[in-house]
Amino acid sequence: MAAMAALAVFAPLHALAAPQDFTLVNDTGYEIKNVYISPTSSDDWGDDVLGEDTLATGDSQEITFPEGRSQSCHWDMKVTYQDDTSHEWKNLNLCEISKLTIHYDEGTHDTSATSE
Repeated sequence: MAAMAALAVFAPLHALAAPQDFTLVNDTGYEIKNVYISPTSSDDWGDDVLGEDTLATGDSQEITFPEGRSQSCHWDMKVTYQDDTSHEWKNLNLCEISKLTIHYDEGTHDTSATSE
């Protein structure tokens, strides 16, 4: 269902993949309630790309952008967990990222992301 929600918000106009498309992987140990993706140049997060769905720990979600949505490769991302805590990443070059995995270290309470 999460895939359908993301496609509804970022549905491609045709079958061509946008250079910003990527796979988001939840490796935090916690369910993600919301994911917001916004151009780095914007002050508005816009709509939750998961819609009414969530992203369970261990699951992944394809995030797709409509062709021509933006010429920008640089985007910010915010995730919100079920307890309403959140974490933000700024200036992600999505044209160079095909997979983004979010991690949480319970020992240090650090949230991080690795990209491929």
